[in-house]
Amino acid sequence: MSTVRLTTAQALVRFLAAQYTERDGERHRLIAATWGIFGHGNVAGIGQALVEDRTRMPFHQGRNEQATVHAAVGYARQSNRLSAHAVTTSIGPGATNLVTGAALATIDHLPVLLLPGDTFATRPADPVLQQLQLPYAGDVSVNDCLRPVSVYFDRVGRPEALVPAALEAARVLADPAATGAVTLALPQDVQAEAYDWPEEFFAERTWRVRRPRPDAAELDAAVRAVRAAERPLVVAGGGVRYSGAEDALRALAERAGLPVATTQAGKGVLPYDHPCDVGGVGHTGTETADALARTADLVIGVGTRYTDFTTASGTLFPEGARFLNLNVTGFDAHKQAALPLVADAREALTALTAALDGHRAREPEEWAAAKRDWQRRVDAAYAAPDEDARPTQAQVLGALDTLVDARDILINAAGSLPGDLHKLWRPRSADQYHVEYGYSCMGYEIPAAIGVLLAAPGRPVWALVGDGTYLMNPTEIVTAVQERLPLRLVVLQNHGYASIGGLSEAVGAERYGTDYRYRDADGGFTGPPLPVDLGANAASLGMRVLRPRTVRDLREALKEARAATVPTCVYVETETPDTVSGPPPAPAWWDVPVAETATREAAVEAREEYDRHVTARRRHL
Repeated sequence: MSTVRLTTAQALVRFLAAQYTERDGERHRLIAATWGIFGHGNVAGIGQALVEDRTRMPFHQGRNEQATVHAAVGYARQSNRLSAHAVTTSIGPGATNLVTGAALATIDHLPVLLLPGDTFATRPADPVLQQLQLPYAGDVSVNDCLRPVSVYFDRVGRPEALVPAALEAARVLADPAATGAVTLALPQDVQAEAYDWPEEFFAERTWRVRRPRPDAAELDAAVRAVRAAERPLVVAGGGVRYSGAEDALRALAERAGLPVATTQAGKGVLPYDHPCDVGGVGHTGTETADALARTADLVIGVGTRYTDFTTASGTLFPEGARFLNLNVTGFDAHKQAALPLVADAREALTALTAALDGHRAREPEEWAAAKRDWQRRVDAAYAAPDEDARPTQAQVLGALDTLVDARDILINAAGSLPGDLHKLWRPRSADQYHVEYGYSCMGYEIPAAIGVLLAAPGRPVWALVGDGTYLMNPTEIVTAVQERLPLRLVVLQNHGYASIGGLSEAVGAERYGTDYRYRDADGGFTGPPLPVDLGANAASLGMRVLRPRTVRDLREALKEARAATVPTCVYVETETPDTVSGPPPAPAWWDVPVAETATREAAVEAREEYDRHVTARRRHL
């Protein structure tokens, strides 16, 4: 057998550069690039290997380890999970900073390869810098905190152990039913150790992304359920997009006469003006979709996990409603005591459409009037009667709505924006709407936008963030500047946590600790907003900053930002919405438990309201 003598790190980089995915005849690099921040746990191993193989494996320099994972996730999502990035870190805090990003990737079923350094396998000195010592377990390091948030974890304690570990890591990353964060912990001495590797290990390898077809018996049961339903409703999730099943969904909806409501991850799989699209569903959905959900006798879930926002914490769908779930994972297909149709979304939708053979359940006229009424409410929220006034958050979205086309991509994850976007935004293309709401991670937007820009060069990419989110993680602005990426950042300054402030008020916590104000001696927060200038901060990190003060200014600033070829920030202070221009309130409940006993009147009233809602919760069995 012919061999090549390399270090473990060199072998890993060379192996990763030779891995590909293939689906529907299209081939992609499995690991298209590596992100990293170097320290003593990876600089001499992976760091040296990356510079030695820099033509095979592109490298991106990050500023925060969590952010590098977010960038990798943004890239993977834009690539429909067919291509991913790796992230390398040192041991200690560099490795533990990966946990939040890993949790997000696994929850959202998006592939990312994590390569944290680890303490010495040979233990020449014990303990070493940043080593966690546990009296009961000598083989545990801080990297073990990545186990519960990884879909695959291995510690490569010997060079030869890399072969099975790397192959298994690649298999899991390429499997749509199993993918998420994959972790290979790499002891720093093993990274630098040489070994004679079989040349076959570095041969190009193609991992075919399966499209499993539905079982005949499950398909037959699904067809009978749809034919028997009088008020069916489709709930489309992110699985539709990752499967590339938008055309198959459209065909089913049009031929069978099915209204299609969408989760946060599924929004955009039908364009907003398609007759069968009824908008977002659940707590942050539209009244059109939620009204149909409340009367549905069959809910057809396609590629959705049925989070509490989608089901309104179990209060949205009526007693006696049945579920039919099309999902590539059996775990999600069986939720809500559903009839499962375990298959790739495109294959399942295509088979279901053919098997229904002309059956038509409903007509778009049933919900057309409600949809038109909802669009009038969106228009009212977007409207700005006074062009010289300070804009509301909804008016910022309205100004952007008039500017974008199908090429633009909007990224958001946390705060009040996900709710407003789910209700109000009008997606023009299947991949325009990029809201990460599985983990709703503050600080996701800026690095994710960088990942999207790398996956979709030439397209206008907008990161929409509130001031609270911006303060969590602005560091990757420097990366956008370094990479010469025309990131378009819109920072909405409302001097606090608007979403949690509203929730705090609703649950009787009286907005305590949710505004950016000075602290009083008695523990309160009063006075004017803090003199914080996030625009100046963005400028100090290398961005060009535009400062519109009115709606009129805002329209010009957004237009200028869209045409920019350098990282550009639109920094706008927003006005509290009034009853005319504010977004419609949430049309469905969300369960946040309220204090069962309290002395303050706000909490007592909130508990009474909570008790009224909680009685509507039901389990679908």
